[in-house]
Amino acid sequence: MEMLKAILGEKLKAFLEEDVGLGDVTTNLIVPPEVKIRAQMMVKESAVIAGLSEMKVLFNDVVGVRFRCLVNDGDEVSPNTVIAEVEGDGRAILMTERTALNLLSRMCGIATATRILVKKIEDAGLNVHVAATRKTAPGLRYFDKKAVIIGGGDPHRFRLDDQILIKDNHVAIIGGVGEALRRVHSSASFSKKIEVEVKTLNEAIEAAKSGADVIMLDNMGVDEIGEIINALRRLNLREKVLIEVSGRINEENILEYARLGPDIISVGEITHSVKSVDVSLEVIEVVK
Repeated sequence: MEMLKAILGEKLKAFLEEDVGLGDVTTNLIVPPEVKIRAQMMVKESAVIAGLSEMKVLFNDVVGVRFRCLVNDGDEVSPNTVIAEVEGDGRAILMTERTALNLLSRMCGIATATRILVKKIEDAGLNVHVAATRKTAPGLRYFDKKAVIIGGGDPHRFRLDDQILIKDNHVAIIGGVGEALRRVHSSASFSKKIEVEVKTLNEAIEAAKSGADVIMLDNMGVDEIGEIINALRRLNLREKVLIEVSGRINEENILEYARLGPDIISVGEITHSVKSVDVSLEVIEVVK
C-alpha cells in the first residue's frame, strides 16, 4: 500500500506546518543559516520498523535534505540500532525533527504490536488473520493502517465506503438483522461485501441464512463465541460465512479466541492505544 507521492507529501507538509508555525525560533537564534549537519535516527528498543518511506518523502521532497535508510520497513531490529541518516541544512533538519519522530515512533509502535499478535497466532499453528479497526486518530489513518500491514496484519476497512457493515445501531433502528440484510441486498452493488454485527446465536443464524458474507461477534466472551461457531457448524452454515471476532482482545487473551476457529480477529488497541517506540535523532557531525 503506497499513497501517491505528491499527495503523501502534502499530508506530511501539513503535519510539519502545524508544528513549525511561523518558524523554529530557538533553532533560528542558535544555528547559523549556512550550517550543514549529519544526523542519525536510532531506535532505542526492540521494534518492527515502519515509516521509513514516509520519512524519505518528508526529508527529501518536503524539506529538501538527504535521507538515507539503513534498514527496511518491516525489519525487526534490536535496541540502539541506527536505522537512517539525514544530511543537509541544519535548521531544516532540526525544524523537522519532532514531526518526523512523532510519526515514525507511532508507526513503529503499531507495526511492533501487530507483529507480536501475528506471531503468537502463527507460533500456535493457527490460521487466523489479525486485523485493525477504524479506531484511528483523524488524519493518521493511512499511516496507522500501513503500519498494521507492515506488521503483518490486515487493515480492514479504511473508510465507510469500503464495505457494507451492518452494526448493532443499524439493526436497532430498522428492527432486525433479516430486514437490514433485505434492504442492503435490494440496492447494494455486487462489489461490496456485507458484514453484520450480531448479538445472539439466533441473529448469527439469521445473518448466515440471509446472505451475509461476514458475521462479526463483538464484545462476546470465549464461551459464547464458541457456542455460536459450533452451532453454525452443526447447521452447515459455518462455511457460508467468514467469522470476525472483536472487542476486549489483547496479547494476553488472543489465543483463547483464535483457538475457537474464527477467520479474523480485529484488535482496536493496536491503533487506538499504541505505545510509541523510542526513536531519537542525534547530530553526529557538523559538515560545514
